[in-house]
Amino acid sequence: MNDGKNWLAGIEGVWHERRRDSLARQGTNVSGVPGMEQVTESSRQSNSRIAGVLFLISVLTAGAGEVFFHGKMLVALGLAAVVCYVAVTLLLYGIFKPVQKSLAVLAVSFNLIGLSLEAIQFNPKGVDIALVFHGIYCFLIGYLAFRSTFVPRILGALMVVGGVGWLTFVSPSLAARLSPVNLALGLLCEGVLMLWLLLARVNSGRWKEEASLE
Repeated sequence: MNDGKNWLAGIEGVWHERRRDSLARQGTNVSGVPGMEQVTESSRQSNSRIAGVLFLISVLTAGAGEVFFHGKMLVALGLAAVVCYVAVTLLLYGIFKPVQKSLAVLAVSFNLIGLSLEAIQFNPKGVDIALVFHGIYCFLIGYLAFRSTFVPRILGALMVVGGVGWLTFVSPSLAARLSPVNLALGLLCEGVLMLWLLLARVNSGRWKEEASLE
């Protein structure tokens, strides 16, 4: 009897797998297929945690490079940090696009431009333009987080404050006068949101409600 039940369970599993693949090929929403909704939610939570981990790796890599290394090693670590943050940017886009997709696209565009400028060390007239673009990005992501219903609003407000800290680098003299407060403000306020994504959970029910309205 147990062998018969196992055989039937195996047949049912194969059927569900083929049904899911068929729906995917047809462009059909597969969230209604048994087990797929749980898989999607698990993937969403994994993405938020991956974003938090990659943010920490990016910050630690860049910090270690600035403090302990120079020359080619410093450049290599800087590029590694940029690559990690590119992934963070794309993951955050997936998380916050249900709030307002056009604004999420704008935020991602600013940060990808900023990261590209950081990679080539483009600093016209001493202005760290990459941090200025990053500040705009943080401001926009903070606004989206504040508007969302699936993360605490205080995290969005802190992200906006962090963005203001990065925006002070538009003026080298202003940034120098406020250093290291502006740097710490940007890192800490941004880090709080990323740490929350790493340790806590996006409210999946509310995320799906906003995604359905997209």
